[in-house]
Amino acid sequence: MKVIWHGHGSFRIEIDGQVLLIDPWFTGNPVFPEDRRAEAVDGVTHILLTHAHSDHVADCRDIARETGATLVGQYDLMGYWAEHEDLTTIGFNKGGTVQLGRVAVTMVHAVHSTSFAGPNGPIVPGTECGFMISGEGRTIYVSGDTDVMADMEIFNDLHAPDIGILCAGGHFTMDMKRAAYAAKKFFDFTVVIPCHYKTFPLLEQSAEVLVDALPGVDVIEPEVMEAITL
Repeated sequence: MKVIWHGHGSFRIEIDGQVLLIDPWFTGNPVFPEDRRAEAVDGVTHILLTHAHSDHVADCRDIARETGATLVGQYDLMGYWAEHEDLTTIGFNKGGTVQLGRVAVTMVHAVHSTSFAGPNGPIVPGTECGFMISGEGRTIYVSGDTDVMADMEIFNDLHAPDIGILCAGGHFTMDMKRAAYAAKKFFDFTVVIPCHYKTFPLLEQSAEVLVDALPGVDVIEPEVMEAITL
C-alpha cells in the first residue's frame, strides 16, 4: 500500500489493485508542483470526495473526464454532477459501504460545512463526510475536514482503523492538539498522517504537538509527492 500526499487534504492511495484520489486539489494549491500533475493522476480508478469546498474538489471533474475515473461521494453531490455534468459517479451516504474492486469504502460522519460556487450563488449539495477505506488487511480512517466528535468512538468500535489520515491544521478544522486528543481518546492507530496543514500561513506549520502527544504511534509528517509505503 502506498499513500502519497498532494498537499492540503489531497492524497493518492494505492491499495489492493485500486488507485484512489482523495479530494484532489492541484490548480491553485500553493504546495503542489503542477508539473507533476500527470504523475499524480496516472492510473487513477476512483476519486473520493469528502465535501464540496473548492480546495477539495477543484480538479475532480477535469480528472474524471481525462482519466475515466469514477467520482465517489455523498449521494446529493454525486447526483448533481451526474445530472448536470454527465459524469460517472457512485453516490451513497453515511453508514453505507461501497465496494471498489477488493477495497471496501464506508462513509462516516464529519462535522464541517460544504458548498461550491454556482452561477447564482453557493450550491449546497448534501453534507460533509469522512471515509473508512479497507484493503490489504488494513483500514484507513480519512477524517475529511472535521472537528473532534464523540462519533469517533463508534467508528473505532465498528471499523478499528489502524491508520489515521487526520486533518490537523486548525482554523477550519481541528488543530494538532485536538487531532491528538481524538487519536488518543477514540482510536488505536499504529500510524497517523496529519494533513490540511502547511498550505497557508493561517494553518499550523508543524506536527510537533501531534508527534509529542502520541508516543508509541508512528506519526508520519508527509512530504508532497513522496510515497509512504505501509
